[in-house]
Amino acid sequence: MMVRPAAFRYNSETQGTNAFQSAAALPAGDINAMAAAEFDAAVDKLRAAGVSVLVFNDTPEPAKPDAVFPNNWVSFQRDGSVILYPMQAKSRRAERRPEIIEALGREFRIDDVVDLTGYEKSDRFLEGTGSIVFDHVGRIAYACTSVRTDQYLLSAVSERLGYRPVIFHATDKTGQAIYHTNVMMCVAERFAVVCLESISNERERWMVMNFLTGGRREIIDISLDQMYNFAGNMLALRSADGRNLLVLSQRAFESLKPDQVKAVENYCEMLPIEISTIETVGGGSARCMMAEIFLSKK
Repeated sequence: MMVRPAAFRYNSETQGTNAFQSAAALPAGDINAMAAAEFDAAVDKLRAAGVSVLVFNDTPEPAKPDAVFPNNWVSFQRDGSVILYPMQAKSRRAERRPEIIEALGREFRIDDVVDLTGYEKSDRFLEGTGSIVFDHVGRIAYACTSVRTDQYLLSAVSERLGYRPVIFHATDKTGQAIYHTNVMMCVAERFAVVCLESISNERERWMVMNFLTGGRREIIDISLDQMYNFAGNMLALRSADGRNLLVLSQRAFESLKPDQVKAVENYCEMLPIEISTIETVGGGSARCMMAEIFLSKK
């Protein structure tokens, strides 16, 4: 599921916790139009590769500058549940639109809606599959703690879904907590892309590595510089004809070294999309734009 932006812009409310936004590098021109054009091209490329994409249009009012990143407010689980997540920025909470859930409910079986949004009143947040990187094979929920990722809520969601939480600390170049786990790691079926450099605690770093390799995955380690180019913000998908794909931004793809590209291509086809405006202004990338639907069709 993806949401076409209608009021995309720089969100000053989120800049304090998102080091990947850049007000200094804002492009000139109609930013929403540029983002919408990138979005449309990305959807076309995904569909051409055989990925089924459901697109919902954002509504202009109320203005939702980050609506293009729906994975932060909702996830659609295999057990038939839909989870609504508490988000830190008040400007983002209007992204949760019941009509989207209702529309999906006409096509997919929804057995339960788990609404965690009440935790916003006590300043406890868990921003969907931005905060949580799920290993659906090993049933592990990876998360680096931050203001946007509450350990208690992570444990509660993990218990609800029957996943094991793996909690650690990850920081950027300045020592600030990385705001979302999916910026520094991507877990696919047979490999994982992860910025081990961001996990300064040696015990926690080895813990993450051991859980990943315990699932018989190859670890493809990326640097902090590559992480800043969104090389950790990828999503593994499967096309309608069964091909394994890895969706990432063009910027992320170009930051990878030849041996890293070769390592990924041992397992899947890489599908880079050009979303430079969305990345620069929004501080999120390809993975953030997609909310996977694991629900069963009716």
